[in-house]
Amino acid sequence: FAHPYSSWERGTNKNTNGLIRRFLPKGTDFNTITTEELKRIENNLNNRPRKVLGFKTPNEMRNQEINKISNTQA
Repeated sequence: FAHPYSSWERGTNKNTNGLIRRFLPKGTDFNTITTEELKRIENNLNNRPRKVLGFKTPNEMRNQEINKISNTQA
C-alpha cells in the first residue's frame, strides 16, 4: 500500500495491480483459484524485471538485501 501523501509510491502500486489483473481479471471468483495457481502467479510476478528496480526482479532485489544483512552480521 502507498503511504498517505506519497504520490510517488502510487505508480508502482497501480502498475502491480494492473499486472495482477492480467492473471485475475475483475469479476474473478477467487473461490475457484487454486493455491498452485496463486503460486504460479506469484512466481511470475516476482521474477519479472521492473524498471523501478533497475530492471532487476523483485526476487533479485530481495536476495541482494538478504546478502547485505548476512554480510554485516558475519
